[in-house]
Amino acid sequence: MSDSSSPGDIGRKALPSSGKPTVLTPGYQRARSTPVPVPAADAALRILRLISEQGAQRASSIALALSLPRSSVYQLLKVLIDQGFVVHLPGERRYELGVVAFELGSAFSRQVPIARLARPILARLVDQIGQNAHLAVLHGNEVLYVVEERAARRPPLVTNVGVRLPSHLTASGRAMLAHLSPAQLLALYPTSAAFTQRTDVGPTRISELRAVLSQVRQSGWAREEGDITPGFSSVAAAVMDHRGHPAAGLAITYEAADVDPAQQSRLAAAAIRAAGDLGQRLRPR
Repeated sequence: MSDSSSPGDIGRKALPSSGKPTVLTPGYQRARSTPVPVPAADAALRILRLISEQGAQRASSIALALSLPRSSVYQLLKVLIDQGFVVHLPGERRYELGVVAFELGSAFSRQVPIARLARPILARLVDQIGQNAHLAVLHGNEVLYVVEERAARRPPLVTNVGVRLPSHLTASGRAMLAHLSPAQLLALYPTSAAFTQRTDVGPTRISELRAVLSQVRQSGWAREEGDITPGFSSVAAAVMDHRGHPAAGLAITYEAADVDPAQQSRLAAAAIRAAGDLGQRLRPR
């Protein structure tokens, strides 16, 4: 038996139970195409927004703020933790953003805004200091380079746009890692296997990394000396977004033999100023 249809059949659907066609009116078709909110997805996104805007929260506070049953909040938090969007702080009995949430922010930054805003800032910085500069964002426990500005007559580096390097070995990575919570840091480095090496220099366990990051927080800037490439060093500062999260790391790299401690401090100050300028440009107007 052949199956054919005529223009008069368009908009009709046969119902097996009665054999009578039902006419799909334009109003019905519009109703079917209207997006229907998914309650669980809506609630999960509201939880993420609340934590992002107000910081670590107790489950009871989330339930109260969002008018959700506490049992539902716990179920949603478990899913968000399993997926890496949220981490639990047992000592404080609170929940805060996880590493995957930061990765999403970094992914948005990579798509255009931060790179576009950073290029003129890095170009001016390179003109002022005569050294190479670059910008990187977190991608798991690595950094991904999104902007590089090379100074005249300076040797090429391994920080080309698109290159990934271990965060714990780079100055830009350390600048960002210093602003993560202990739980977020542990999620990135759960075991010693996460500490890959390039030159046998740099932290090899979480306790060593915490000591390095403590120095970063005290000084306000990060450094690496031969951790990535022998004979080269870098200083870096974190670019903070309007919520106080590390959106990127801005670094200056130079040949170690050409820069004394006083010059290194001046380069670090220049990186801090440039990172602050970029952070201001990222803020909503």
